Amino acid sequence: MRGEDSVFGKPRAPEDVIRVSPDDGSRSVRPDNPLLVRVPSGRLESVKVVRAQDAQESEVSGRISEDGLSWRPDDARLALAARYTVDVVALDAHGRRSARHTTFTTYVPDERFIGYVTPENRATVGTGMIVSLEFNREIRNRAAVERAVRVSAEPAVDIRPHWFGDGRLDFRPEKYWAPGTRVTVDLALRDVEGAPGVYGIQRKTFTFTVGRSQVSLVDAAAHTMEVRREGDLLATVPITAGAPKTTTYNGKMVVMEMLELTRMNGATVGFTKKDGKGEYDIPDVPHAMRLTTSGTFLHGNYWGGDVFGRTNVSHGCVGLRDVKGGSSASPAGWFFDRSLVGDVIEVVHSKDKKVAPDNGLGGWNMGWKQWTAGSAVK
Repeated sequence: MRGEDSVFGKPRAPEDVIRVSPDDGSRSVRPDNPLLVRVPSGRLESVKVVRAQDAQESEVSGRISEDGLSWRPDDARLALAARYTVDVVALDAHGRRSARHTTFTTYVPDERFIGYVTPENRATVGTGMIVSLEFNREIRNRAAVERAVRVSAEPAVDIRPHWFGDGRLDFRPEKYWAPGTRVTVDLALRDVEGAPGVYGIQRKTFTFTVGRSQVSLVDAAAHTMEVRREGDLLATVPITAGAPKTTTYNGKMVVMEMLELTRMNGATVGFTKKDGKGEYDIPDVPHAMRLTTSGTFLHGNYWGGDVFGRTNVSHGCVGLRDVKGGSSASPAGWFFDRSLVGDVIEVVHSKDKKVAPDNGLGGWNMGWKQWTAGSAVK
């Protein structure tokens, strides 16, 4: 050994032969700090990096450079709230083998954001469904968040995003989905910085299937609703729409939720009397289908009398004849039983404005050029 030392010099310590960044024992390492393994001479023989996160371990993929002097991960960004272990074996310029084991932990953010996804995972929906993400925090880095969300379809179709402000991101194709389409929503939001110091927490995949096509046309002036299935007229149903002072929005609206029975109180949507109480308070509205966030429903009506097909008397909703408690034999029950979340209800000839595209899933009221202009990725 003495002869070897005198020829090659005393073997250097592993930390001198193998350089690892971040340093061994580092804490709260930021995600943009580079992970790098290198040797000043000789070559790297093997590098194994393991990430422990959420009680699960996974090996970090990476590559040794052609000259053998460095290793870098395939993904340059480090995961947040994770512990990394690095095991390296290298040969120095004299062929002597060294090994090094290091660890470090990454930054644990105080603030996180998540996206609430519509529709539900594994749902079967109508052809008008729009994929919508509502974020619990304001998104400042919209392009980064948009890049982390991928919506794909089988069979394939061009799907584009549109931002409504800093808190909502929607996706849709140019035209209604084709029946039978299977849509996949991949959220790779974990560790994405949505705003300064605010990072995503989700890494999930959602899927849903598009069912049959059903589009219904409400003519507020004629007091009728034409229900078309796969383009063919299924039925014409008498309706009542918004009264002259409380008209129904025009435009395309998408069924957002379906409730067998629900309470409707005018005070919750701004219709109040002088004493502050609601202009109406109906505890058991049957067959209610929400069309807008602001409170437009298509629902059963058992209190209206002989108004269906004759006159408009509602506070902006579309009413169909029903009985107290609801009945599948009524027009409202018949329609409810044949509907899906994601079906389209279009209102025409109402003396009101067109529904805003962000009021519910109203994005179909925007042209394709206007829709695609709402992407943050340029």
